Amino acid sequence: MADKIRFEVVTAESKVYLDNVDEIVLWGVEGQMGILPHHAPLLTILIPGYILVRKDNEEHYLAATGGILEVLPDKVIILADACDRTEGYDLTMADVAKKRAEWIIEETLKAAASKDHAVAEAALLRSLSWVRMAQKKKPPRKAI
Repeated sequence: MADKIRFEVVTAESKVYLDNVDEIVLWGVEGQMGILPHHAPLLTILIPGYILVRKDNEEHYLAATGGILEVLPDKVIILADACDRTEGYDLTMADVAKKRAEWIIEETLKAAASKDHAVAEAALLRSLSWVRMAQKKKPPRKAI
């Protein structure tokens, strides 16, 4: 059996993902990075975008709005602001979510309600992560 690394994604609401995987590709403040088993310890900030998870010659995607990534000797943990599984999601749905979030921000700015502005900004970040993921998503690779 090939080496695997334990991967866990947690939000304030739930545990979004938990599995032993081959590779994780994501976006941090330093740019795109790949995490393989036996990766050096690391702590960094994630930016909104997609997370590609490779396991047993299959690719799975998550859309995250940001958070903190911690790479430990035996596992990778993401404490995400928000994160969603992307099965059944496409670019059209992501674009609709983005337009809705932009409208929320416009209306919030008109009302000048600063606490509502934070909610609207979070909605926009979430929808942008879906747009980025949908634009990059490729069909799953099949085992040969």
